[in-house]
Amino acid sequence: MSTGGASFRTRVEPTLSVTTPTATAPPVTPARHRDAARAAGLFAAVLLLAAVAGLSIAVGAKQLSPVEVWHGLVSATSPDHAVVHRMRLPRTLLGLLAGAALGVAGTLMQALTRNPLADPGLLGINAGASAAVATATALLGVGTVQGWLWFALLGAATVAALVYAVGGGRRATPERLALAGAALNAVLYSYVSAVMLLDAASLDRLRFWTVGSLAGAEFATVRAVAPFIAAGLLVGLAAARPLNALALGDDAARALGARPTLLRAAGIVAVTLLCGAATAACGPIVFVGLLVPHLVRALTGPDLRWLLPASAVLAPVLLLGADVLGRVLGRPGELQVGLVTAVLGGPLFLRLVVRR
Repeated sequence: MSTGGASFRTRVEPTLSVTTPTATAPPVTPARHRDAARAAGLFAAVLLLAAVAGLSIAVGAKQLSPVEVWHGLVSATSPDHAVVHRMRLPRTLLGLLAGAALGVAGTLMQALTRNPLADPGLLGINAGASAAVATATALLGVGTVQGWLWFALLGAATVAALVYAVGGGRRATPERLALAGAALNAVLYSYVSAVMLLDAASLDRLRFWTVGSLAGAEFATVRAVAPFIAAGLLVGLAAARPLNALALGDDAARALGARPTLLRAAGIVAVTLLCGAATAACGPIVFVGLLVPHLVRALTGPDLRWLLPASAVLAPVLLLGADVLGRVLGRPGELQVGLVTAVLGGPLFLRLVVRR
């Protein structure tokens, strides 16, 4: 018996010594690698945004070095304090807010309509805000961003509802929504042009605004639009997970616990807040909401939990970068940021389409 017991122990102990270490090292799944890569990419995007924001403060009619920018930010006795705080810093903050608003709004619209061409500009949302602002300026004499803001929100909400209704309501398809938005977009911009031509005073007040510009930004403008953009961003980011389910179709979304009707309503509210506030502050800026989601999707994939935050970071990079480029190319004056995004956005989007 003792010999048998010894032989038994001899057979068992090597087996235990081989199998025990494997239980302490869980395998690394591809999903963890993918999430780590996305997190690293998002961190790199934040660093890029910080660099572009620094350029936005430094570049202008008077070039500032990084040291001069820093002293202008923190020291009231610096000779560059007035330039930084009265002109460059409000402009940069407004570009950050407007860029994030347009990027997230474009991503939300593409997700809600399942249409890769959906964009606040192409679907008429920005045109609705512009038409409301033009009406308020010509008929009511409103001439400040604080006054334009409420009319822009009303115009954006009205056109969003019209596009949904004309596109077929609950039976709307991506193609019908795109056609309805294009038709309303053409009509509303024709109306804005007519208002500006018939009213010389309105033309003087709106001619730079209708192109899309960050020039003349003030802290009062930033404070006025920041709460609306922040609310729209929070609603949009909170809807990321159920929107992933909606991409599978309404029936699959309901099976996964999402409520498609409520989700679309929340998305429209978020888009209205984002587009209305950004358009009131900067004017109608095109291609940012259309182009950025396509660029970001190539890096993060279709998961909106990563796509929406990355769009909120990289869209301001595009907008501020275009604004800085306009200042450099237009010296001694400057090119408005809306012109630069239109010139850059068209060829870039065509290149994306051709490559795909």
